[in-house]
Amino acid sequence: MNHAKASPGIRVDLGEAIRRLTEALNLVGIDEHQHGERVAFMAVETARMLAWDDTRLTNLFHASLLHDCGVSSSRVHTKLVSELDWSGSERHCHIGEAYLLACRPLAHLAPIIRWHHTHWDVLNSQDGLDPDMVLTSNLIYLADRADALLAQYRAQGDEAPYSRIRERLLELSGTFFAPELLGAFMHCSRGEAFWLALEPLDVAEYVARFDSHLLAKAADARDLLDLAKIFAHIVDAKSPYTYQHSRGVACLSTYLARIDGMPEERVALIEVAGLLHDLGKLGVPDEILESPEPLSKESMAIMHRHSYHSYRILQGIRGLEEVASWAGSHHETLLGDGYPFQYDSTRLPREARIIAVADVFQALAQDRPYRKGLPMEEVLAVLLKMRDSGRLDAGIVAMVEADLDGCYRAALPAASDGLPWGDQG
Repeated sequence: MNHAKASPGIRVDLGEAIRRLTEALNLVGIDEHQHGERVAFMAVETARMLAWDDTRLTNLFHASLLHDCGVSSSRVHTKLVSELDWSGSERHCHIGEAYLLACRPLAHLAPIIRWHHTHWDVLNSQDGLDPDMVLTSNLIYLADRADALLAQYRAQGDEAPYSRIRERLLELSGTFFAPELLGAFMHCSRGEAFWLALEPLDVAEYVARFDSHLLAKAADARDLLDLAKIFAHIVDAKSPYTYQHSRGVACLSTYLARIDGMPEERVALIEVAGLLHDLGKLGVPDEILESPEPLSKESMAIMHRHSYHSYRILQGIRGLEEVASWAGSHHETLLGDGYPFQYDSTRLPREARIIAVADVFQALAQDRPYRKGLPMEEVLAVLLKMRDSGRLDAGIVAMVEADLDGCYRAALPAASDGLPWGDQG
């Protein structure tokens, strides 16, 4: 992807962006939300018992929130929380490591993510690993498995399985988990208050309160685009049929924005919106996205939620309010019969109209479970029909028509860009 040049006008709080984008990862669990936040609470409170310094706590906190960034599939997520251990569990660790290595401000967290499902007796025998990183990674594993056990026991009808969890974890001391970490966890978790703090409102407040001057507050355009690119990959890796969709929409949106003569600062924001417009699709079950049949009314209602979730998550990042509006409006029409807001032409800015056209174009050009991708002439025919019905902006469709070959190439970017695509096991 040809990124827009870094603009000094783009500034967001990186910590805030991480916290908000973690909400998108929560959606993968469908009904099992806030896993990352609960892991962060349990891990950080245990580390505080061990008197870890601020730098280690900060790294632990953000790595805990992002530890499952290699999971896009709701099927894989279900397996991770319903089973204590399984042979394919480390696949998502390798994917997450690759994602974070590609993001300059988060690259230092990549080794932590890489090892967070490795048993202690294996991890502790690895040569050349930083001892602090090894303990940080294993502590995330401990908190992660504690939360998985909490979900499993509650699914069995036990609403307060705290003693059962602690007993099961103690059985794994020295094999799955470092004894010193498990000892501190046992001390922290002995009271019921530790577990009650994992309730949705409490853990959300805990995460919102966590702050550290050690994470750079101002993320510039490059940092923001790196972060957006990671989350675009996470969304698009959800299904083979959404492979590179967000990336293609971002490429085509920026291509059209430049043809339209927009300043580079605006183009950079449009790229971010294009990359993140489908964040909410992480909350759509795999079987709906991959359905070869027309969706039922109920499944369509679930699908329609995704653009609102994209808007809601991005709206919480100060400095990206416009980006949130553009991304959340990619299924609106000029007639006001789209979703989720039913905005009409009086409420849709030029940037949102560009992303809407790019989204339709890329989706038609790409293979989907129910059809092969359409050739460019057929894509254009659909766009012209939607223009004539008043649903897409005529001026933007005219730009596509005038440079159809260039738009088609932009919508289907080359596959290889150094990040892991494809099946997640």
